[in-house]
Amino acid sequence: MVVLSVPSEVTVILLDIEGTTTPIAFVKDILFPYIKENVQEYLEAHWEEEECRQDVSLLRKQAEEDAHLDGAVPIPMVSGDGADDFQQTIQAVVDNVHWQMSLDRKTTALKQLQGHMWRAAFTAGHVKGEFFADVVPAVRQWKAAGMKVYIYSSGSIEAQKLLFGHSTEGDILELFDGHFDTKIGHKVESESYRKIADSIGCSTSNILFLTDVTLEASAAEEADVHVAVVVRPGNAGLTDDEKIYYRLITSFSELRLPSST
Repeated sequence: MVVLSVPSEVTVILLDIEGTTTPIAFVKDILFPYIKENVQEYLEAHWEEEECRQDVSLLRKQAEEDAHLDGAVPIPMVSGDGADDFQQTIQAVVDNVHWQMSLDRKTTALKQLQGHMWRAAFTAGHVKGEFFADVVPAVRQWKAAGMKVYIYSSGSIEAQKLLFGHSTEGDILELFDGHFDTKIGHKVESESYRKIADSIGCSTSNILFLTDVTLEASAAEEADVHVAVVVRPGNAGLTDDEKIYYRLITSFSELRLPSST
């Protein structure tokens, strides 16, 4: 087994999620298909609720902005009380969501509805967060050794907490000292990592960042953060140069903490 010694100055481990703690397939094959398969049922069940009304209003506004795009799906107002009119509007929202997802769009309107649907799915137990087998045992060891462990993901903090709070391992939120999303900055910008260090109250050189994305690893390195690139099944391949340049691990168990060297 490869053993990667963690520098003695590291006191914080910062984790990416997709492709690092969690299989990309979980997001691609479970989370996103759940939206497509259940959006109509969700809308019908929650249509009268204020949160759902706001979601639909935001989607309608986005549809108006998208009117010039090929294949764009308009969302009409419900003009009457008839069941046919109601169903036509819901079908328009469903078609709009499917169209946006087919283009892998990240609009605020779409992400907001998806977030609310995933919250309902996680809390009801219809979906459970999944992790690679080495993740939770390793994080428990790091915590026992006195390390602080944080999450940094492009997914919202709310979505992160759903994933770790409703998982196949149970509620493991207590294992993490905090969460960061792109509100603190994008993951490919070095300044984001300086802001994270400031927020934690440490130096950037006290942080080890684990990610599967080399653009993120490069940005973190520019901020003097220690980096290891995580190689997992289903992740994008690395170039020969990247394989030579970056420290690579295939499991969190390959990290050797200073106290255990």
